[in-house]
Amino acid sequence: MAVQQNKVSKSRRNNRRAHDALVAGNPNECDNCGELKRPHHVCPSCGHYGEREVVAMADEIELDEDAA
Repeated sequence: MAVQQNKVSKSRRNNRRAHDALVAGNPNECDNCGELKRPHHVCPSCGHYGEREVVAMADEIELDEDAA
């Protein structure tokens, strides 16, 4: 088991943790629909990546009243 040789001060411990903070995302506007999306990802609202439609999106799901 690892045992420390000397006490690590609060200052040194907190300096090591200085880079652990979470950063906010950097959303971009979709070229097709204008919604915010993650950079280098397919747009979740319209299914486009750049100029191409990569994922065909369904407009609405039709449910029968008997099935619901």
